[in-house]
Amino acid sequence: MAVTLAPAALDRVRRYLVESPGALGLRFGVKRTGCSGWQYVADLASEASADDLIFLQDDVRIYVDTASLAVVDGTEIDLVRQKLGEQFVFRNPNVRDECGCGESFTTEEHG
Repeated sequence: MAVTLAPAALDRVRRYLVESPGALGLRFGVKRTGCSGWQYVADLASEASADDLIFLQDDVRIYVDTASLAVVDGTEIDLVRQKLGEQFVFRNPNVRDECGCGESFTTEEHG
């Protein structure tokens, strides 16, 4: 069980953490939404919850709640630079289908 950061994403999260000294690490999970069912949620963690699993990658902590873990287990988070910006992308081996707009996805077991 793990969620990992590709090198570019790891560097970007480190910069976010330097800019936000009260943050503990990256919070990553999913919420029910969109036309396909799940949407990723990524933000800085300001506190730990009792149901969090914490993955440590180098000096960065990744907080994932246990309810999300079944959907995101094995995900690699990367950072892609595009013309005028950058965005996180999620390589999730559990995804079975995505909606046409790319905002949400389904997994075989968790619809």
